[in-house]
Amino acid sequence: MLCQTDPDQYAEQLASKQARLQSLLGELPQFECFAPPPEHYRARAEFRVWHEGDRTDYIMFDPETKSKVPIHFCPMAIESIAELMEPLMDAIVADSVLRRKLFQVDFLATLSGEMLVTLIYRRPLQYLDSHGTLHTDPDWLQAAETLRERLPIDHIIGRARKQKVCLDQDFVTERLQVHDQAWSFQQIENSFTQPNPYMAQAMLAWAQDRAQQANPQGEGDLLELYCGNGHFSIALAPFFRRVLATEISKTSVASAKINIEQNGVENLTVVRMAAEEISAALKGETFKRLKDVPLDDYRFTTLFLDPPRAGLDDLTRSMAAGFDWVIYISCNPETLARDLEVLKATHEVVNTALFDQFPYTHHIESGVLLQRKAP
Repeated sequence: MLCQTDPDQYAEQLASKQARLQSLLGELPQFECFAPPPEHYRARAEFRVWHEGDRTDYIMFDPETKSKVPIHFCPMAIESIAELMEPLMDAIVADSVLRRKLFQVDFLATLSGEMLVTLIYRRPLQYLDSHGTLHTDPDWLQAAETLRERLPIDHIIGRARKQKVCLDQDFVTERLQVHDQAWSFQQIENSFTQPNPYMAQAMLAWAQDRAQQANPQGEGDLLELYCGNGHFSIALAPFFRRVLATEISKTSVASAKINIEQNGVENLTVVRMAAEEISAALKGETFKRLKDVPLDDYRFTTLFLDPPRAGLDDLTRSMAAGFDWVIYISCNPETLARDLEVLKATHEVVNTALFDQFPYTHHIESGVLLQRKAP
């Protein structure tokens, strides 16, 4: 069933993922397998809303039949979301202002206890008066504020076509425990964040261990591509002399800079650049965005990669050949296998891991540490 779990079958499903990963990658040296709790592991959840007469339900669509499936409880979601779903829907149904043309409800929660709810409508929440001044529907604002006061919700956002109304802020702050240190990350609504905080902690711990293995004296520098909100680069910064991280999303770069400051990291610089641009810059091409970055002062020994599902492009694979160590986090084992076929010409796989980010699905998240072969 959609959104349901089966803890009794979880170990078997996880073993099948390990077998699939091995069939794609071959030998898995120094292999580790990380699993979250078999229930209540997702800190993000999105549900369409269906109205029929006096009834309103969260729904999901069956991927095979495309039929609507009412969702009354979701044990995949962390407990704070799962326990909020029913009382939230009851409150919405009881208030015609909140209910009218509600299309979707999104939840963003944290292990540290924050809850952000986004209500998405098929009607405007804001309007222009005769003087061209924008106003937000006061009835909706009052109803949303009452909802926040009555239920364990810290932040509420209302969305409609080209409209976004925040009662206070559009982010939560997650605190992840990694080994003996807690790290704080701003997570913005409607932007990418790690959906499984248990696996986020495991991936950060594994990446730190690999960084220490690659740079035991802390004398080398790290280059990270696809850094997002600084999730990995911030936690890896203590293991390197300096870190340069790149990301193309303006929102993520802004969030990364906030996260750098609130974690007190002083040796990390984030620039808004694509992977192919930083590759060209390392070959001597000049970019305005690097005018304040003394690229020649870096001694890059380690490359950290966490690409999208499409994996690496040809230029990035070529660039990776020049690094002593490569730490590669992959969300697609097929493209990882393809990339490793190229990288193995210059590097040897010395450590591997499986992170079960999405239990009860075919999805596999994995990590690989590669060391450059001796000439």
